[in-house]
Amino acid sequence: MTDRPASPLSKDSAPPVRASAAAVDTVPPASGAASGASGQTEQPRSSANAAFPDVVPKATGTGRDTARAETIYDRVFWTAYAANLLLVTGNASTFRFAELVAHLGGTEEQAGAVVGVGMIGALLARLFLGPAIDRYGVRRLWILGDCLFIAGCVGFILCARLDWTLYAARIAFATGLAAMFTCGMVHIQNHVPERRRTEVIGNLGSSGFLSMMLGTQIGDLVFRHAPPGPTRFVVLFSVPAVLALAYLVLVVSLTRNLTHRRPHETPNALILLWRYWPGPVVCVALMIGTSLSVTTVFLTRYSTSKGLPGIGEFFAAYASSAFVFRVLGSRWSHRIGRHRMNLLGLLGHGIGHLLLISVESQTDYVVPAIFCGFGHAMLFPAVVSLVAGAFPVEYRGTGTTLALGLTELGILLSSPVLGRIIDHYGFTAMFVTSASLMFAVAAYYTLRTAGAADPELAFGQSSS
Repeated sequence: MTDRPASPLSKDSAPPVRASAAAVDTVPPASGAASGASGQTEQPRSSANAAFPDVVPKATGTGRDTARAETIYDRVFWTAYAANLLLVTGNASTFRFAELVAHLGGTEEQAGAVVGVGMIGALLARLFLGPAIDRYGVRRLWILGDCLFIAGCVGFILCARLDWTLYAARIAFATGLAAMFTCGMVHIQNHVPERRRTEVIGNLGSSGFLSMMLGTQIGDLVFRHAPPGPTRFVVLFSVPAVLALAYLVLVVSLTRNLTHRRPHETPNALILLWRYWPGPVVCVALMIGTSLSVTTVFLTRYSTSKGLPGIGEFFAAYASSAFVFRVLGSRWSHRIGRHRMNLLGLLGHGIGHLLLISVESQTDYVVPAIFCGFGHAMLFPAVVSLVAGAFPVEYRGTGTTLALGLTELGILLSSPVLGRIIDHYGFTAMFVTSASLMFAVAAYYTLRTAGAADPELAFGQSSS
């Protein structure tokens, strides 16, 4: 994997402060915590405060007090937290999607192909999603994404054979999921001060670890108690559809009075990506997708091949580990920096994948899950913050959708390859391949970011 060398942001430095009137950060007014989801408005803040300067000035002795006073955990945050809990629970309950493909007569490679086609659809949609969020705001795109997600779940229920309808349903599902996650991330980033974006991304994401446990347990319960055949999958995919309806209610409440300022221009997403290339963190984002392919697409089939009843234990340990490390490390971007977080995260995933080779019982899933959960806790907030932060604030929608899109591109590229490896060489070869990729990218990233500035780390040092 390579990245474009000639870019002023190739070392993941913060974007320069823009003089344009459109370069403003949108934050809630001082009374936002009291007004809550029903009364929030976006107020402009000068670009001097909206982005990190190239050199972070030394903070005064009241820096910590100021940080504590700028609470980001208000009613808006907790409403978004509850919404994300519902979304990830619904998504995690579909981690047995490969079982549906097998039920319809497909192979592991075909399961990877269906997932890959869904990712292609989602990635193509992202070319329009980011600029659309910048242009029209998150509310409309958030609601549209939810409707597509529900349509995808209904499509899974109605599929009776392995044909184009399954692919179409997966495209709708993946596109809707992409829009929902992106809009949630854009919304919460615009709600907090710039220097606390990584923190809020991480803590909002902690809800996903709780719901990952719940969602996978729901999937296992369905497979244990629902009779084999079509009825099992009707029940399985009805769960995320119902949860998405509840999610829609929260989104409508959360964005009811939200205002939006349209930037003076909304270029194509690829033009913006070329203009504000994030650097080597792109490769790390691709590795997140590769790891998601291993754990959310093929792990259920690995468990079946071992004669084990499910993957609930893995995701219970995975989510518990990720939740603990995410909470303990919520300020690590200020203490060790985002580049070190990425390095630790890649190593965690690589070790976890190798340990999965020795699984023979349900309890054997615990240790590899702890390593993989640690990797997820480190990588996701750091990667999204670095990629989205490479873009000016007025293009935060495009920056965030590209950050998440890169992880989906990782799924797209890795799923068919890993599925083919499983079909021809077995699961052990697949785990060795994915782990080797993690270690190789960790070495590359370390070399490319050696000595690179990290404004969040600089802020933490100046406030200490």
